[in-house]
Amino acid sequence: QVQLRESGLGLVKPSQTLSLSCTVSGGSITTAYYAWSWIRQPPGKGPEWMGVIDSDGINYLTPSLKRRASISRDTAKNQFSLQLDSVTPEDTAVYYCATYGLESRAVLYWGQGTQVTVSS
Repeated sequence: QVQLRESGLGLVKPSQTLSLSCTVSGGSITTAYYAWSWIRQPPGKGPEWMGVIDSDGINYLTPSLKRRASISRDTAKNQFSLQLDSVTPEDTAVYYCATYGLESRAVLYWGQGTQVTVSS
């Protein structure tokens, strides 16, 4: 079974860059059956899909974040990462990495989530 674990700083100052990594075990990020996603949930709101990187390393981002966000990967470490520039307090959320099944078209596995707070 695939397991995911997020890591990164929990407190970021406004205008700085948020950086998170997701370490994957039990499956390879280069497998063709999966895509690797970042999802966040701000306090009091529903989950927001941020973007995904596929087995070829191509990333797709939600339009509202395209100018500020990027998703990359390190195949040697079996990790994928999120970078979000110019953060504001509205970026405060629990950030999750997740495995998206391309055949089932559903999220199959979730990381435990990590709280990121944007505050000075």
